[in-house]
Parts: sequence; C-alpha cells; structure tokens
Amino acid sequence: MLNKYARAFFTRVLTPFATFLIRRGVSPDTVTLIGTAGVVAGALVFYPRGEFFWGTVVITLFVFSDLVDGNMARQLGRSSRWGAFLDSTLDRVADGAIFGGFALWYAGNGNDNVLCAVSIFCLASGQVVSYTKARGESIGLPVAVNGLVERAERLVISLVAAGFAGLHKFGVPGIQWLLPIALWIVAAGSLVTLIQRVVTVRRESAEAEAAAAAAQGSEAPQ
Repeated sequence: MLNKYARAFFTRVLTPFATFLIRRGVSPDTVTLIGTAGVVAGALVFYPRGEFFWGTVVITLFVFSDLVDGNMARQLGRSSRWGAFLDSTLDRVADGAIFGGFALWYAGNGNDNVLCAVSIFCLASGQVVSYTKARGESIGLPVAVNGLVERAERLVISLVAAGFAGLHKFGVPGIQWLLPIALWIVAAGSLVTLIQRVVTVRRESAEAEAAAAAAQGSEAPQ
C-alpha cells in the first residue's frame, strides 16, 4: 500500500529537486551512494547511543534519495540494470545499518538481550524477504505476491516509532515503549511476509513444472 500510494506522492513532490540536481550535473548513482552513506551514518552514529530522535531525523533526510535517484534516471532516460542493481544492493546495506543500530543499543546501554535479538531478527528477515522474491524471479517465476510487510512498511513503522521514542529524552513520559512495540510488529510482519513468499514460490514452481510436464507429454510421439 505504501509502495503504491506514498511512493507516487513523494515522487511528484521530489521531482523539482531531482530536476535541480540534474541541472547541476549530479548523477543518479551519486545520489544513491550519498543517500546510503547518510542513512548508515545516521543509524550507526546515533542509534547505538540511544539518540533515536536525531538519528531518525538524519536518516529521514537521506532515505528519500531512494526516490530521487530513480526520478533522475527516468528524466535522463538512463534507467539501467546497473542502476537497479546498485539501488537494490545499497537498500539492503541501509536496512542492515538501521536495525543493526537498534541491536547495538539494546546490546549495550539499552541492556535488553531480547530486544537485541528481535532487532537482529528484523535485520535478517528483511534481507531474506527481499532475497526470496529476487531468487524466485531469477528462476523464472513471477512471485506474484507482495506480502504483509515490505521494505516501505518496515522502514515507516521502525523510523516513526524510533523518532517518537526519542522524544523521551525531551521529557515525554512512557513514549520510549513505542520502539520495542514497533520492532515486535516488524518482526512478526516480516515472518508472515516470508512465509507468504515461500508458499507462493512453492505453488508457482509446482504449477510451472506441471505445465512443462504436460507440454512435454503432448509433444511425445503417439
């Protein structure tokens, strides 16, 4: 849902900025690299110290590069396999840094091994959810399912919760529990999404093999 509606809205909003960067000679790949570097820095510098509000502000400023670089590529007519590969690969790096930052906090001053484990599960399951779709498509299957919690949902839920949880340091009471709740939601949603995709790939694989067998049988000499 977020991919369908929010992405379209922000793409329209960010188009003038993308046009400005093109006029200044900035390439889409440069935006991708800078955006990822900013997200990684925001996550690994602020989150392990429990600075969730400012970390989220920094990450949010850079995470929109994921929309800007694609917009620039379309305007330039340079959409390429390399650009798609680079963008997808660095998305995984950024996601890993965000949930890795949460894990470092809970392993250190956050002093909560359970939430550290949940953060690591969110990190790993998010990577595997992406892999299942990519791997299914690489063997010729459509993988015609998105799932309950995709990357956009994982980021929005986690970052919004982290940003509000960071207000605890500004004197807002009880709000720090939003982040643990969000991590549990993302973990559960990622698990459901993973199961949905695995089941879909299994079904599509069986259908493809049955169709191939039927076609081979029909071509056999009578």
